[in-house]
Amino acid sequence: MSVSHVARAVTGAIRTISLAAALAFAPQAMAAAAAPAPAAAAEPAAVAAPAPAVGAPDAATVGTAPAAAAPADKGSYVPMKPVAGKGQPVAKGWTFQDQYSPNGEEALRMHDYILMPVITVIALFVLLLLLLVMVRFRRAANPVASKTSHNTFIEIIWTVIPVLILVGIAVPSIRLLAHQYAPAPKGALTVKATGYQWYWGYTYPDNGGFEVISNILPDAEALKRGEQPQLAADNRMVVPAGEPIRLQTTGSDVIHAFAVPSLWFKLDAVPGRINEKVLFIKEPGVYYGQCSELCGARHGYMPIVVEALPRPKFEEWVKAQGGTVGAPTAGATTTAAAAPAKTTPAA
Repeated sequence: MSVSHVARAVTGAIRTISLAAALAFAPQAMAAAAAPAPAAAAEPAAVAAPAPAVGAPDAATVGTAPAAAAPADKGSYVPMKPVAGKGQPVAKGWTFQDQYSPNGEEALRMHDYILMPVITVIALFVLLLLLLVMVRFRRAANPVASKTSHNTFIEIIWTVIPVLILVGIAVPSIRLLAHQYAPAPKGALTVKATGYQWYWGYTYPDNGGFEVISNILPDAEALKRGEQPQLAADNRMVVPAGEPIRLQTTGSDVIHAFAVPSLWFKLDAVPGRINEKVLFIKEPGVYYGQCSELCGARHGYMPIVVEALPRPKFEEWVKAQGGTVGAPTAGATTTAAAAPAKTTPAA
């Protein structure tokens, strides 16, 4: 083979390799040349995106309006300070606490003006009879024992008088029981108290269904807040004063009992069952109670703190918990439903 033939073969091979390389790198070169075009188009879109549509509310403003109003509601509620001797036990106390509910006042009157006088008279009468028997019928004064077996008049007396006493007590007792278990009126606020091991939970189904968990406060923190140790709780059951409340109780694990002595209220909290009674607190204040059913190792560490507020203050507290007050109006419902439709084109 001549030198010219070799040169032409080498030249052909070089041209073939160059053509293959050009074809191999062509797509990357075309993509690199086309890439700046979309980036340039995206820039104006990014700048124009924040501009809202004419006449439509700003989506960001609509979404943050409720959140901006929330701190005002949270700051409007301040826990009430307890009053010494009101709604709580007192040093050297020997009788019932002062009552702040209609049923409590009725029960205390019955105790003070009916039961205690009857108990006192019977106890003194029996004591007098015992002393009389000890003095008059002792062996030294009566060496010969009496042979009397019965006395019809005395037997009638000691049968009739106790019956009359029981009937006299039964009338106010039955009336008090009827008042204690009268059903709640229509429209009364419902609060559900749930006993846990070992703390309380208070649910407000009429105000959005939120639940407040209440645990005992350490003694040092209770004293710092001006409350009695082992009676104070970190979160209270807040209710409106001066109106009937439908208080329901249940237990999540074992039997508990919701009891507040100064409100004359005690109701068992039984798992799988709803018990219900009306709670009426006559005036604002802080009222203390405890679980009254042996429920386990920390039974003694389940305090109950009820804070009664005027209705406007109670509604402020509900808002502070994220709850609702009253039913939404038709206008509010329409506005809320229309807002997303107006902001959709802007998005």
